[in-house]
Amino acid sequence: MKLFALNNSSGFGELVAKQLSISLSAHEERNFEDGEHKSRPLENVRNQDVFVIHSLYSDTTQSVNDKLCHLLFFIGALKDAFAKKVTAVVPYLCYARKDRKTKSRDPVTTRYIARLFEAAGADSVVTMDVHNIQAFQNAFRIPAENLEAKKLFADYLTPLVKNEEPVIMSPDFGGIKRAEQFQQTLSKRLNRELPVVFMEKYRSSGVVSGERIAGEVKDKTVIIIDDLISTGGTIARSTAACKKAGAKKVFALSTHGIFTGRPDEIFQEDVLQQIITTNTIPPFRLEHTRVKEKVTVLNVAPFFAEAIKRMQEGGSITELLQD
Repeated sequence: MKLFALNNSSGFGELVAKQLSISLSAHEERNFEDGEHKSRPLENVRNQDVFVIHSLYSDTTQSVNDKLCHLLFFIGALKDAFAKKVTAVVPYLCYARKDRKTKSRDPVTTRYIARLFEAAGADSVVTMDVHNIQAFQNAFRIPAENLEAKKLFADYLTPLVKNEEPVIMSPDFGGIKRAEQFQQTLSKRLNRELPVVFMEKYRSSGVVSGERIAGEVKDKTVIIIDDLISTGGTIARSTAACKKAGAKKVFALSTHGIFTGRPDEIFQEDVLQQIITTNTIPPFRLEHTRVKEKVTVLNVAPFFAEAIKRMQEGGSITELLQD
């Protein structure tokens, strides 16, 4: 087995490699003066199972499109070097939010991304907590695994809320299934059944509205769960509604913390105790903010390492995801 991590994901790649007790394989990435680039493995990959780690988010040095292009070209180079099987390990998968047509002639980028990976030669894809699991599974014609952070969230939260009255909240109707699955996981940890509530949410021309909560949160500890935080508007709106309804505390869970916009203004409510996210995206945009003190980042690299090990050895990913 060979494990590569492209340059901008080398930190996460090192964490995964350490869990697997191996070293990252050597590769080269070169940028040219006109903006073009090339990537190639520096080790023999002929007839090898190869895993390539790259998380597809924009940062201070590369756009999401740059990262996507680097990954696709590197997958192509691996296949041209006669790698037996190439698995793209993508902790955060870009363009997954546009998974259906909401207006006339809308693109369905989830499907286009799947075609790009297939065309580049990827034999399988592994990611974590995609926006819409059904759309993700239907988009790919190659094996595509979606890992889940719910067990890590539940393990972290259990000692914090074991003496509270927790309520699981979905910030919109579309996320109820995710909230229900997390409720089942946390309920097992706490040995009692937890209620699930949800917020109304309407979006029109980029404007989000709706503040009613379906369910009781008065004097409760509300745990809001979503797949990602971008501007933070959804979490802020839900937090404000919980405070207005008399909630005692709020914890916000989100696998992918993008944190664009103005986080110090968005997350200023005192009732919001913590924002708990993972290192699929490092919280680099919070470096010089006050809200950074509210953010806890969980390490999901061991989870990815175990998934890679099971894929390599023929183990079960389904069992890995079970409570």
